[in-house]
Amino acid sequence: MKLSAFSVVDDYEDPSRSRRLEEVVRLAEAAEEGGLSALWVAEHHFHGGGVCPSPAILLAACGARTRRLRLGSLVSILPFHNPIETAEQFAMLDRMLGGRLNLGVGSGYVPMEFDGFGVDPAVKRERFDAHFETILAAFRGAEVRAEGPHAVPVRLNVRPIQQPHPPIWIAAQRREAIPFVARRGVSVALIPYATLAGIDELREEIQEYRENLPRGVTGEVAVGLHLYAGDRVGRAREALQRYLDSRRATQSAFYLEKVRADAKHASESAIEEAGWALFGTAGDVARRLEAFADAGVDEVLGLFDFGGLPVEEVASSVMRLGRAWSSSS
Repeated sequence: MKLSAFSVVDDYEDPSRSRRLEEVVRLAEAAEEGGLSALWVAEHHFHGGGVCPSPAILLAACGARTRRLRLGSLVSILPFHNPIETAEQFAMLDRMLGGRLNLGVGSGYVPMEFDGFGVDPAVKRERFDAHFETILAAFRGAEVRAEGPHAVPVRLNVRPIQQPHPPIWIAAQRREAIPFVARRGVSVALIPYATLAGIDELREEIQEYRENLPRGVTGEVAVGLHLYAGDRVGRAREALQRYLDSRRATQSAFYLEKVRADAKHASESAIEEAGWALFGTAGDVARRLEAFADAGVDEVLGLFDFGGLPVEEVASSVMRLGRAWSSSS
């Protein structure tokens, strides 16, 4: 099982003047030094729960400071953007990274973001499907056409190094979406704290994903967990509570649904008790990660930089756990 870092790029002070973007570059350096597999970043807009509106730009900056680490979006929100432009940006990024791009895509889940872009959530899945197919075709070098009566067929003049396209993950939060992701023959990314009760339920979702993959296709399951390896566990718990509060404040749809069903899920203690947050010494966290390997997880997406934890403390946590995991694997 691979260990990676995943940043939502949340900010709690003044997002318009944030240093969080520079902190993510530092996180990438720590991830490479600690032997992690990849760094992933989320796309968000218009709120402090995520201050990276363009994963491609941030990942390019991370790529300039790393040499081995794979770099990925999780996710690029396809309904918000012109698909030809999205394909161009990520094709160019894969070139700049020397073929190190992981591409995670999704349909979005924060209401204010749909409002800001003027996109009706009722059509998000239709837009996702159409944009996804256009992007794959563009990566392959096929002719693609923009929407509108005056559009003409075009081909990308920059294509990704990785062919026919970079490795692709689709984020799935509702269980009923998992078979549809699997049948596309791509990998799946899951964020269980927002929807699942415990690891047994996660194991069932992974099995369902595997059962629905096309014959001969081997997809990967990536799972997001809050991780902290260090001696200030109390501070990590406080930071996790700030993070959860921010998810509710930004109307994060799937997490809000879980909290409405049972208010205890608004508490960091419930998330930790369920096993979605692992805090402690590096050795202890590494041992507890084994349960996810046993459940069939291929890659843990470690949320290390949540809730305003100091950047150097985050970097130390990443490097400690990366080395402990390498030693135990």
